[in-house]
Amino acid sequence: MSQPLKGKVAFVTGGSRGLGATIAASLAEQGADVAISYVSSVEKAEAVVEKLKAQGVRAQAFQADQADSNAAKPLIDRVVAAFGKLDILVNNAAIVVPGKPVDDPAHDPVALDRLWQVNVLGVVATTRAAAPVLTDGGRIIFIGSLNGTHALFPGVADYAGSKAAINGYARGIARDLGPRNITVNVVQPGAMPTDMMVEALGSTNAPDFFLDMHPIRRVAKLEEVASVVTFLASPTAGYMTGGVIDVAGGLAV
Repeated sequence: MSQPLKGKVAFVTGGSRGLGATIAASLAEQGADVAISYVSSVEKAEAVVEKLKAQGVRAQAFQADQADSNAAKPLIDRVVAAFGKLDILVNNAAIVVPGKPVDDPAHDPVALDRLWQVNVLGVVATTRAAAPVLTDGGRIIFIGSLNGTHALFPGVADYAGSKAAINGYARGIARDLGPRNITVNVVQPGAMPTDMMVEALGSTNAPDFFLDMHPIRRVAKLEEVASVVTFLASPTAGYMTGGVIDVAGGLAV
């Protein structure tokens, strides 16, 4: 089996569950050694690490809260110290707050402020810390959301805004790091069967009205999104940068 990422070191933030764990597994399948971060679910993180090691690669989990921007540089330093280098950064960790319209007095400003801290400032801090140590020819991949370009429902202003901010930031980083042949792209999933979907829609069983909005009338499989990330991490994608790529069943058509 061809393993185009053999010898590469990847770091997936929020890799202990859901899409992050699936991305980590996909990168390992292609030969990459994989570091993941997690906030509190140490058992889940260690279970992911054991599965990755079973694929014949090096793997390790690192505890860090992305809401704490000051934790970003020590986290990247720990990853590089453990693996010797960093070739691929996947900024996956994010949170969603169940949506309420901006004029609803019941909305939770504390939770929404944390959303911005995790989804934007924490991502920026991690990227800033990683950029100087990332190998030339490396990869940065942001996991965005279709809400970053399309506000699909009422009550998603803060989440959509946080993901739109990442799109702009990624384009700027692509300009900055292009001279080092480091590519920077955003993958925008739609709905996926994750805890975040439960928080947003109440269930992993999408309601009919939502499925009717999709030309391909279903939610994404995690593996379908992870395969796009793995492609962008591969040598084949070396001339793709600054892109925002939808993996959403045509929801935005």
